[in-house]
Amino acid sequence: MSALPADLYQAIATLWRQESPKLVATLSRLLRDLDLAEDLAQEALLAALEHWPSQGLPDKPGAWLMSTAKNRAFDQLRHRKMAQLRQEELAQDLLALEQHRAPDFLEALDRARQDEVGDDMLRLIFVACHPELAAESRVALTLKLLGGLTTQEIARAYLLPEATMAQRIVRAKRRIKEAELPFDLPRGPALQQRLASVLEVIYLIFNEGYAASSGADSTRPALCREALRLGRLLSQIQPQSAEAQGLLALMALQASRLPARSDAQGRPVLLEAQDRSLWDQGLIEQGLRALALAAQREAELGPYGLQAAIAACHARAPSTDQTDWARVDALYLALYRLRPSPVIALNRVVAHAMHQGPAAGLQLLAPLLQDPALQNYPWLPAVQGDLLEKLGQAEQAGRAFETAAALSGNAQDRLQMLTRAQRLKAQTGA
Repeated sequence: MSALPADLYQAIATLWRQESPKLVATLSRLLRDLDLAEDLAQEALLAALEHWPSQGLPDKPGAWLMSTAKNRAFDQLRHRKMAQLRQEELAQDLLALEQHRAPDFLEALDRARQDEVGDDMLRLIFVACHPELAAESRVALTLKLLGGLTTQEIARAYLLPEATMAQRIVRAKRRIKEAELPFDLPRGPALQQRLASVLEVIYLIFNEGYAASSGADSTRPALCREALRLGRLLSQIQPQSAEAQGLLALMALQASRLPARSDAQGRPVLLEAQDRSLWDQGLIEQGLRALALAAQREAELGPYGLQAAIAACHARAPSTDQTDWARVDALYLALYRLRPSPVIALNRVVAHAMHQGPAAGLQLLAPLLQDPALQNYPWLPAVQGDLLEKLGQAEQAGRAFETAAALSGNAQDRLQMLTRAQRLKAQTGA
């Protein structure tokens, strides 16, 4: 295969990142075999790489990939040996459908495998969040399969080495196969048991779209839209869940800022510099309604509800200066007490500095600078640099931004941090 033109390569890479989770989710439902689903999805990509350079991109490339993958699944089901009786259920489906001379095998099998949710992505999230899997493996596997994230990106989200995250994913897939876990949506108590993991996965998918950990773009709006869609569907399945409503509120309120988070060149725009007239008022209204529902469901907000309440403070404020930073600071403190994590602690530093001043923020930041979990996290030195700059310590701030740039896996974030470092160096004549 000859080298692809750069523009076609980029178009296919972007499309694959968006469509591969849907392919894997659908094929997993049809085949009840996660490894085979991934293999056939990859085969569909190879077919695209063979045909599209000469034939051009089809009108509906996502549908082309899905059709190709389903046809290969059909070939597998027709020709695989029945001796593999781990495939017994598939064999029975095949025989029954052929006996009735179903005109379209795949369409019939699709219907046979559907349940009342009718959404392969959400169904597979619940499968991957089965309690048979270790808690940390559930999220890693789902982000890999359905978030379109690389192992490196998932490792960054969890502040862990890439090798550790890769082992988690391999173990989770092996356990699904060994335990022969059902590829169906759980019901009743079983669904409730998995709900917290599912919420976490959906939010991490959203967060990777909202602030991409790597790549050329600072945001990945398609991931945010998919996470929002799944969040809305989940809130319909679980209307009494305060945290499902809280997560939906959080994602809607944060997504409302996406039009203002990048400039015309794709460079990230910090919150205080954003044009708030660009914020999506429809999403803000959706978010505030969901937050109100979350507050009705529970007397005290959970982690997602608290984060949504923080986002609501920003959404309601006409400007950064008019934001209720005292409330934001208090909400972050409540969130940290409920779910302690170094990233939440770092976010609280920013709010505390806005409320009490940069010196108070640096004092709160000091212990985090020694936290091993944050040593490779670019936003730690970025926050430090911002506070030092506000205190007039330009030389130290510049060094902090250089460190942040070196740690960042996102091209736009890295450029922004280097630009700030260079500007501060110019000020000091260094």
